[in-house]
Amino acid sequence: MGDHSLDEFRRCWQEELAQAQALRKRRRPEAAERRPRRPEVAPGHGEQASGYLALAQGLLEGAGRPPAAWGTWPEKQDAASRSRSPPACEGAGAGAGAGEQLVDQLIRDLNEMDNVPFFDIHLPYELAINIFQYLDRRDLGRCAQVSKTWKVIAEDEVLWYRLCQQEGHLPANCISDYSCWKLIFQECRAKEHMLRTNWKSRKGAVSELEHSPDAVLCDVHSHDGVVIAGYTSGDVRVWDTHTWDFQAPFLDAEDEEDDPAMQPYVSFVRVNRWLAVAAYEDGFINIWDMRIGKYPIHRFEHDARIQALAVSREDMTVATASAFDVVMLYPDEEGYWQISAEFEVQKLVDYLEIVPDTGRYPVAVATAGDLVYLLKADDSSRTLHYVYGQPVTCLDVSASQAAFGVKSLGWVHEGNKILVYSLEAERCLSKLGNALGDFTCVNLQDSPPNLMVSGNTDRRVRIHDLRTDQIALSLSAHQLGVSAVQMDDWKIVSGGEEGLVSLWDYRMNQKLWEVHSRHPVRHINFNSHRLITANVPYERVVRNSDLDSFATHRRHRGLIHAYEFAVDQLAFQSTIPICRSSCDTMAGHSYDLALAFPYDSI
Repeated sequence: MGDHSLDEFRRCWQEELAQAQALRKRRRPEAAERRPRRPEVAPGHGEQASGYLALAQGLLEGAGRPPAAWGTWPEKQDAASRSRSPPACEGAGAGAGAGEQLVDQLIRDLNEMDNVPFFDIHLPYELAINIFQYLDRRDLGRCAQVSKTWKVIAEDEVLWYRLCQQEGHLPANCISDYSCWKLIFQECRAKEHMLRTNWKSRKGAVSELEHSPDAVLCDVHSHDGVVIAGYTSGDVRVWDTHTWDFQAPFLDAEDEEDDPAMQPYVSFVRVNRWLAVAAYEDGFINIWDMRIGKYPIHRFEHDARIQALAVSREDMTVATASAFDVVMLYPDEEGYWQISAEFEVQKLVDYLEIVPDTGRYPVAVATAGDLVYLLKADDSSRTLHYVYGQPVTCLDVSASQAAFGVKSLGWVHEGNKILVYSLEAERCLSKLGNALGDFTCVNLQDSPPNLMVSGNTDRRVRIHDLRTDQIALSLSAHQLGVSAVQMDDWKIVSGGEEGLVSLWDYRMNQKLWEVHSRHPVRHINFNSHRLITANVPYERVVRNSDLDSFATHRRHRGLIHAYEFAVDQLAFQSTIPICRSSCDTMAGHSYDLALAFPYDSI
């Protein structure tokens, strides 16, 4: 406040003080015992002068409490600030000195209005924000009802932006992208609720990804809505379900001058954000860059048949296992692919996974019979687990742990178990299960914290609590055993050998819906709004298409389904996928759904 404004303020205040004293002299003596009322203001003074007068009158009367005009402030002064007020003045003789003290006190109080009252203390605004950041959305809503000052703090943009980031809403946005993050948080929560409702009621769109002609499906993998499939003809196809355009191109395995009819079967396919990888029966591996095109950027050859293939989720590391060798491939800074690590094992590898979030040097876990190896690129291979006569039946890894099923054999049958190992300490943390059947699948990386889901040949899906080493829930899910399973914070999607895909709400212990296909379910992957399932046949024999109709023949080749449950996707604004057929569709029997509405795409 400048000198000129301070003099003006003092002059206005002295005029108001003189008028108040004149009014007090004209009042009756008994009016002094009444509660002080707000004095009238001269016509030339505004609301601000009235506030000054009310404040001065309250201080002069020495009532020990602020007048009613203080209710317009964010909060009342506390006992400490009131103790700093000057003593009350009884007459006009104290006018000049008392006025100076009152004005100085009022200026100090105005300067302290940015402090936040916490009942009996005052805190700076920044410190109050640091306290409120530890509250969740419910606690922030309760605090907003305490007072006006707390409401301002509880609705601060920084707090709601952090809540959006913590719950996974708009993780790529910065705080300056929106002006009201509380409203954005509410909209995201509403969409999440609607999305969960669509999952439960199976409300959405489903598409059958187009198969390769005259070929049988061999292997399927998906990552974040991108699906890759390999066939007996050697073809490799990639779909991007984000665009709702399922006319996927073929990835060329070799140069154009090579004969495509000489391609061997595809053994394994893997995909991540950057790479698409396919392994063939003759020991070759093709690596494509998803950002460049359909021609491979690297081709690697093994001397024997490839037993396992793995791709990292975070980077461009590729791991392969052939015969008794495990090789890790990674491109250098100039883009040239090279062998970053090579290991030798004692038996043929059955399962191979790359550990996420390992930093500079990749780490993999491989199982070979009854051996489990920990493979570090900067170190030699180590035996993580070994019990003679107890082969490993499934494997999954997270950033710090590895979980694998162990089949119990021998004279003393202790029951089949799932062992959870710490990758850092290289020791067993938990022994779970004790089931009669073999554990065929386990999902640790995608499960909620301290939980893990597994499938067994005894037709049951189990949720394991890693904190208590107990089975939290056991569901009788399938008739011929469980072949694939995945869970999140409220649901389980499981696939069986009989071709059934089931959705469970494990909190209610209830099956919501199921879908059946002809072949066993070999792949399940879902996120909050999308589900990918693949039914891969046991036999890789191509039937003669001249002997039966096109619709009947395609059922023997395997199926890939993409389900879309999001409310804001193109799937809800267009026709059902089975109705998107052209007039030149191949003829078939009446149950061919592609011929039901041939004119919808016109």
